[in-house]
Amino acid sequence: MIPRYSRPEMAAIWSPETRFRIWFEIEAHAADAMAELGIIPNKAAEKIWAKGKAARFDTARVEAIEREVKHDVVAFLTHLAEIVGPEARFVHQGMTSSDVLDTCFNVQLVRAADLLIADVDTLNAAIERRAREHKYTPTIGRSHGIHAEPTTFGLKLAVAYAEFNRAKRRLEAARSEVATGAISGAVGTFAQVDPRVEAHVAKKMGLTVEPISTQIIPRDRHAMYFATLGVVAASIERLATEIRHLQRTEVLEAEEFFSEGQKGSSAMPHKRNPVLSENLAGLSRMVRAYVTPALENVALWHERDISHSSVERMIGPDATVTLDFALGRLAGVIDKLIVYPETMRKNLDRLGGLVHSQRVLLALTQKGVSREDAYRLVQRNAMKAWRGEGDFATLLKADKEMRKHLSEAELAANFDLDFHFAHVDTIFRRVFGRA
Repeated sequence: MIPRYSRPEMAAIWSPETRFRIWFEIEAHAADAMAELGIIPNKAAEKIWAKGKAARFDTARVEAIEREVKHDVVAFLTHLAEIVGPEARFVHQGMTSSDVLDTCFNVQLVRAADLLIADVDTLNAAIERRAREHKYTPTIGRSHGIHAEPTTFGLKLAVAYAEFNRAKRRLEAARSEVATGAISGAVGTFAQVDPRVEAHVAKKMGLTVEPISTQIIPRDRHAMYFATLGVVAASIERLATEIRHLQRTEVLEAEEFFSEGQKGSSAMPHKRNPVLSENLAGLSRMVRAYVTPALENVALWHERDISHSSVERMIGPDATVTLDFALGRLAGVIDKLIVYPETMRKNLDRLGGLVHSQRVLLALTQKGVSREDAYRLVQRNAMKAWRGEGDFATLLKADKEMRKHLSEAELAANFDLDFHFAHVDTIFRRVFGRA
């Protein structure tokens, strides 16, 4: 985790203090279940809870022990024994390290998913507000980067809203996918620990039981989780890239907010660069980069190995923290985005009406002209307008072959901009639930 791209609440999920606290809760809940089953004394379970709950786990002490024993869970249990006293002998009965590590990891991923889902809600609130603000703001739709037909800036933002609405549903599914816990002992047979202990711990930690574990929780669950984060990151980059294009000097239909005292370049005082959107593109690439190692973690040896461990220690914090930061930053960009409707209209009219070529084409076919002939007629005049040889509508009116089929009034009717916006309300109802 890099502090520059971290927000406190998400970063806290991955702190050593949080991890040790979750480890303790898993062990203490397991002790409660074992006491209820008569496996350990009730007073021992009570002592474990009382001592551990009041304790502040010493990260430096755990790390010092780990340097000697070369095992993180053993180091923690040794430190816990120092806190609890003799009753600590009843901690970790029949359990293996993976029971603690995997259940904890999934608790952290669930908590991270909750924050990410809330982040998407915040982002989509900003997107919807701006989409409604510019519901009927005309702008040019582009395909291949080239002017196509008119749309509205509100519709552009509605596309993003729908995309992030899908992102939210995917995050919810990913959360459900990893919300399992396993307390099944060595190789997952429950030989040394009663399955009822697992059920108790899972419920207390807000998880469901893993139907069958080996010595670990299956890593296909985690692969799906991180793949979902990668898809969300791709959506962030898509919207950020759109903003970057719209801010280009030759376009300048929208731009990031430029604050008082902000400087865009160390050399050129005039620069106002889309630095936040560019940053989002880079952060999104990093989140997607964590997907491949998560997929490679699925294929482990037999009932377990630890080749996945080092990977998850990195990608767990880094992917969630980075995506959390990126979603927050994108929400801020959208919230403060400066929009230039006049420039949008100027760019829309830049090709002298060529954006209405399809309407003229269809009007000709309605008059009985074959599609091939209609296309030839329209394109012939469109290419003249493209080369700057005249206004499209004027060229069409002067074309004798065209006038055989369409009167001047009929031609003019095909240049009505509002025609393209007749179904904006319908689209908004589909996307937002109301027009």
